Amino acid sequence: MNLKIAVLSGDGIGPEVILQAKKALYAVGVVYDHEFVFEDALIGAIGIDKTGNPLPEQTLNLCLNTDAVLFGAVGDPKYDSNPDAKLRPVHGLLRLRQALGLHANIRPIKPYNDLLDLSPLKRKIVEGTDFVIFRELSGGSYFSQKELNAEGTIASDLCEYTEEQITRIAHLAFKSAQKRRKKVTLVDKASILETSKLWRKVVGNIGKEYPEVVLDFLFVDNAAMQIIINPKQFDVILIENLFGDILSDEASVITGSIGLLPSASYGNSNALFEPIHGSYPQAKGKNIANPIASILSAAMLLEHFGLHVESQKVYEAVQKAIELNVVTLDLNPYSKFGTNEVGEFISNYILSKDDLLYFNNDNVYIGQSTIV
Repeated sequence: MNLKIAVLSGDGIGPEVILQAKKALYAVGVVYDHEFVFEDALIGAIGIDKTGNPLPEQTLNLCLNTDAVLFGAVGDPKYDSNPDAKLRPVHGLLRLRQALGLHANIRPIKPYNDLLDLSPLKRKIVEGTDFVIFRELSGGSYFSQKELNAEGTIASDLCEYTEEQITRIAHLAFKSAQKRRKKVTLVDKASILETSKLWRKVVGNIGKEYPEVVLDFLFVDNAAMQIIINPKQFDVILIENLFGDILSDEASVITGSIGLLPSASYGNSNALFEPIHGSYPQAKGKNIANPIASILSAAMLLEHFGLHVESQKVYEAVQKAIELNVVTLDLNPYSKFGTNEVGEFISNYILSKDDLLYFNNDNVYIGQSTIV
């Protein structure tokens, strides 16, 4: 298979972790005879710095004419910490989502058995957790009308949803549940919000088309608590944009590190793959950022194109890195390995896992080929 992939590394640690994802994809291409052509483009703070635009037109045109987008992170304190900044790095990502018609963000939450003790939650709570969050990405208060009065003393953000927006992601969630444990939990605030009442009505009707799937409802405040006290109860969580943004980050603590979690965003004809963590500017250039989330996002990219054997190989390589403790400092404070070393290990495992017969923890490169 030949794929053209737009690479938007972005800001902070984005370029470092995306480089490791590209290495993994390159290794997959070598082993399974695929050609992945990468083309880099600007977004976020670096886009503002170089063009005055967080989403330069050249970047947008590239993304509209590629098979998929591999995305890093956006954010820089010089913009994000400045209340007077008219342009912010995140505006580039929001505009890109709109332009590509991305309406569904998928975030799997499944801790690794070897890392259960890293979770701030007790082992007996997190062990066996396996759910996926379907977050609506195109509507809600992020994209609806915003107002600030002339005096700057009253502000409002309209939260608006259409039946169509709810319908398309609801079908995706139910179809996913059919292949999993056959349960969908709709998270909302239908006791107060009209948009949530519409969600319940639409999703309830759609649920009748999937009689084998159990449909459950939780208010968002209760859901926030349940994710912590009993995460194993969830299979597929269906949620609107703002609530989904918050709860998916909350759920990331279950795994022990936000650096482990990938995501995929889908539209009718476009797809974007990214780690859920931010730009982490404090770690920029220090070779300490965890690249696994970015590498697993590349695995989700492979799955999207039906390359399931290839994606499974990436998951296997990540599992082996964790098993052999070839991880960054967030997973092992005594680790000798950094961003580049973890990425090299995973890509080399994909190229030839037999080389690992000679692997030892003192020298990650023994018996291995190195991708430049």
